Amino acid sequence: MKIVVVSDSHSLRKPLDMVLDKHADADYFLHAGDICLDPSEYPKFITVCGNNDYYDYPLEITLNLGKHKLIMFHSHLFSYFKREEKMMKKAKEMGCDIIVYGHTHVAYYEVKDGIHILNPGSIYHARDGRPPSYAIMMIDDQTGEISVEFEFLK
Repeated sequence: MKIVVVSDSHSLRKPLDMVLDKHADADYFLHAGDICLDPSEYPKFITVCGNNDYYDYPLEITLNLGKHKLIMFHSHLFSYFKREEKMMKKAKEMGCDIIVYGHTHVAYYEVKDGIHILNPGSIYHARDGRPPSYAIMMIDDQTGEISVEFEFLK
């Protein structure tokens, strides 16, 4: 299963269009908030509400992905202090082993305590000195093994 994950595009259409075209074979397109566009413009993206979104997006979404369950939100919902711990607690309460989040504009992936934690970075503007980015998550249909790769835009 191929899952393309973006976040924090802040009204930019060109990178979203590029991702849709380049990865037409994806099973899912996820947007972790701050799309800042009307939901009718990008219906292929499953999108959550970011702190700059003023349309009717849900604050969080859960998805069953084979042997895994994913929760996605924009991390402005959690205070800065101990944010990752709070996100992990929420995931465990919801029975999820994958967290997808946005807001920080920093690409990040780690597995902690059996939970895959993924921030695709910002497809608009990174805040860590690297180029804008998005992520591709692959889940093996047979084994359930998860791999993540980042794509950095030039």
